[in-house]
Amino acid sequence: MTRSTARPPSQRQLRVGEELRHALAGIFMRDDLHDPDLAGVPITVTEVRAGPDLKSATAYIMPLGGGEEEAVLGALRRAAPYLRGQLARQVTLKFTPSLRFELDRSYAEAEKIDGLLREIGESKPSDDGNDGA
Repeated sequence: MTRSTARPPSQRQLRVGEELRHALAGIFMRDDLHDPDLAGVPITVTEVRAGPDLKSATAYIMPLGGGEEEAVLGALRRAAPYLRGQLARQVTLKFTPSLRFELDRSYAEAEKIDGLLREIGESKPSDDGNDGA
């Protein structure tokens, strides 16, 4: 039997992640990015996870309306250095973390689980107390 050596995030990691999430959401809301793949696409930042040394962070995003997820993700990855500079102006940290962007798949997974549960509920015979006798 092996034990997991992964630690849960510290309070500081959680606070920094939330501060970065708010700052990124503000940048996306102002529409400061001039990439054609990002033009007119509202982006939701669902979570930002800061690394243990606070020098890297992963932002989980979801473009509203779906469809062009990979194009938006590619554009954000290209814009990461610019976004890091914008964060440095807004968030006071000793080091501004480098950014990685990932699609947030949690909503799709939740929808899939919900659909499976509904399917099970619909196929389950109703228990109305009659034993057929």
